[in-house]
Amino acid sequence: MTVPAMPPEARPETAADLAALVASRLCHDLISPIGAIGNGIELLGIDPRQKSGELALVADSVASASAKLRFFRIAFGHAARDQTIGRAEIIPLLAELYHHTRLTLDWNSPTDLPRPEAKLAFLLLLCAEHAVPTGGTLSILRDGVGWSLRAASPRLRHDAALWALLANPEPKGPVEPAQVQFPLAGAQLHALGRRAVVDVGVSALTVSF
Repeated sequence: MTVPAMPPEARPETAADLAALVASRLCHDLISPIGAIGNGIELLGIDPRQKSGELALVADSVASASAKLRFFRIAFGHAARDQTIGRAEIIPLLAELYHHTRLTLDWNSPTDLPRPEAKLAFLLLLCAEHAVPTGGTLSILRDGVGWSLRAASPRLRHDAALWALLANPEPKGPVEPAQVQFPLAGAQLHALGRRAVVDVGVSALTVSF
């Protein structure tokens, strides 16, 4: 049997594109069963005899896992240039994601965003989280000029080598799993023809892109 060749427009252009498709597939396949578990927990909660702290804990864990998968699907998954994502989807997702964390987030953007831009913003949010490991505030704004992301904390952490990956996403040394967002954000900046300017202060870090 001869397998027909994949049309050029369907072929991933880079290894990063293929990795993004893998991330999309994993998140897509995991969201459904986690959603089913959430529905089951909700049905159990209808019965007053099933009310318990344990059930609430499981429900919170399922909601957190679902939010993380949806966030990761946008941040690490495939984003076609003609796809868009609405603020009405982003705001509740981020509210659920940061609900039980030591971080507070303020997101301001137009009603609809190109999905590749949302992907970049989500990756840079993960970068900003790395700068405030003990908690703090994150604020991100998309206006007519571009994006501005600010991370503030009394104990700000700045790793210049990691932030340098936004300009040159080819790591010169090993990158930990918790740091993979930095080279990926650099690659996404390059794909969109953008550059990031990072300003670091004593207790705040600002990224304009």
